[in-house]
Amino acid sequence: MAKKSTATKKPKKTTQKASKKKDKERDSKKSFEQTLWDTADKLRGTVESSEYKHVVLSLIFLKFVSDRFNSRRQEIIDDGKAAYVDMVEFYTMKNVFYLPEDSRWATIAGQAKQDDIAVRIDSALHDVEKNNPSLKGALPDNYFSRMGIDVAKLAALIDSINNIDTIADSEEDVVGRVYEYFLGKFAATEGKGGGEFYTPKCVVNLIAEMIEPYSGKIYDPCCGSGGMFVQSVKFVTSHSGNQKDISIYGQEQTSTTYKLAKMNLAIRGISGNLGEVPADTFFKDQHPDLKADYIMANPPFNLKAWRGPDELTDDPRWSGYEVPPAGNANYGWILHMVSKLSENGVAGFVLANGSMSTSTSGEGAIRKKIIENDLVDCMIALPGQLFYTTQIPVCLWFLTKSKKARKVKGHPELNQRARIRETLFIDARNHGTMVDRTHKELTEADIAEIARTYHAWRGEAKDGDYVDKPGFCKSSTLAEIQANDHVLTPGRYVGAAAIEDDGIPFETKMTDLTTTLYQQMEEAKKLDKAIQKNLEALGYGK
Repeated sequence: MAKKSTATKKPKKTTQKASKKKDKERDSKKSFEQTLWDTADKLRGTVESSEYKHVVLSLIFLKFVSDRFNSRRQEIIDDGKAAYVDMVEFYTMKNVFYLPEDSRWATIAGQAKQDDIAVRIDSALHDVEKNNPSLKGALPDNYFSRMGIDVAKLAALIDSINNIDTIADSEEDVVGRVYEYFLGKFAATEGKGGGEFYTPKCVVNLIAEMIEPYSGKIYDPCCGSGGMFVQSVKFVTSHSGNQKDISIYGQEQTSTTYKLAKMNLAIRGISGNLGEVPADTFFKDQHPDLKADYIMANPPFNLKAWRGPDELTDDPRWSGYEVPPAGNANYGWILHMVSKLSENGVAGFVLANGSMSTSTSGEGAIRKKIIENDLVDCMIALPGQLFYTTQIPVCLWFLTKSKKARKVKGHPELNQRARIRETLFIDARNHGTMVDRTHKELTEADIAEIARTYHAWRGEAKDGDYVDKPGFCKSSTLAEIQANDHVLTPGRYVGAAAIEDDGIPFETKMTDLTTTLYQQMEEAKKLDKAIQKNLEALGYGK
């Protein structure tokens, strides 16, 4: 028995050591990212906070593509083909960007302390884009020259980035981690304005786990820095899928954010169609004929004056519905996405809570029609403080054009359950963990519980059937939603959570509560007398 006991303990000890080693490595990575952030943050003295993210991320991008270029260049030499080291085709065939000598990181780093370093960086970025058509419109144009950045601070940033070996570990997405870390930090630092290009990672992960974009066309009509696409690809690869099975389509109005998105995809080797230019989705839809299998989006909350009173009134995207009001774009976004869904497509997107119950300017009539058309699959109420842009709570809408039973992608042994004229409501307002004084995150366990509940309801889960859980989830019929005036707020349906019996008899509880109440009342009398006495001493007695 002793030998058997010893044998079973050894693997645990090894596992604990490995776990501690991983934790230590993770902590060192965090400190490395924080160190890089601290260096970059010093730029804020000379560059607007809303601008310097483009400076930092452009330099990290340049370092990454240079590392990839140098690695491929050495491969060509090692293969005995040194005569071809300057042929662009030998790089593009391996999905590597070709860099002219003046655009390589070693050249930039060697010139970091020269007075004209900003001009040299602009020139390097221009040449990289010029030599790689797939990067058209992705890189900043004369950005560094216009910023008037302090040379010493820029040199310090270049030196700090120079320490990153972006491709040292092929299994670890080093530069991707840095990008995610920086985008989140920029959003937190810039507050309301910064969050417009960034959706918290936990929210994106939840949407991906809900809609499971294994294969097909993925679309984001307001893609920001491309976070939805990045997490979609991660979802596919983490579930042993093939990245080539998905195609990406997106659009972004802000020029600098459009460039961020293109760079964010490029560093991960993700190809996507973000349109020829940055443009307004409502007025210049760059994918007019697209029918997407998956839509993931975080539209700007409650966007005002998104169209003129007489603009887009006959737009085909509103066909069958009332024209969305000009004073708030929420229902414009909803109908735009509905128009983009394929026959079996599903959309998951973030909106402000007001969208679930508003009846202003015809919004209630649009929501009623969406519900009557049986498009609403699931509604989730999220906790507050998840976003950098706002402290107000938000919700997730999940729409689909098909609630019929069908085979589950990736699990041919499972059949989806038909949920005709039914909608799942999930109240997750009590989920999440505070990560700092003002922000909360959904944990992996939170995301797993919510997604598992939805997939069980759809008949896609292997670990048990769906059951209503008071205070958390409820499967409601169209008749129930009609009885609630077509309001989609989960709290109206899930009810209150059951209170567990603590085993204390009611009479005992009542006696204890009454005793406490009388004690507090006596204390209140004493406090009143003390306050009255102090007021009299100050000359304010009766």
